[in-house]
Amino acid sequence: MTAQTNALRLLPWTTPEGKPCFLSSDTDEGVLSRLADAVEAAQTSAGAGVLGCAKAVLADPQVGARELRFALARVTEALGDVLRVAESRGARLSAPHGDEEGDEGEDPCLPASAFG
Repeated sequence: MTAQTNALRLLPWTTPEGKPCFLSSDTDEGVLSRLADAVEAAQTSAGAGVLGCAKAVLADPQVGARELRFALARVTEALGDVLRVAESRGARLSAPHGDEEGDEGEDPCLPASAFG
């Protein structure tokens, strides 16, 4: 059974200009949705790995400034990815799925500012 959705999905990547990408689909089981799911899983897994490495760097009293800056840069990247995943998943949790009264046939609405 294919899940129906009326909301735009925030994808886990951006345009080359850094603007958000959205997917409008009648299903969450399409090719792009599955690709986005796989990318989100890879990003959250990588975030867990980065967290472990950052903890090790912080635990080393002899670590230098270069290593700290490198670790912080990786943590910042991973945190940005994980926050995007959380935002996307949170939006999908709160989005109506067309089975509530009055939701049938309504188009999703976002302000122009949502597209950068």
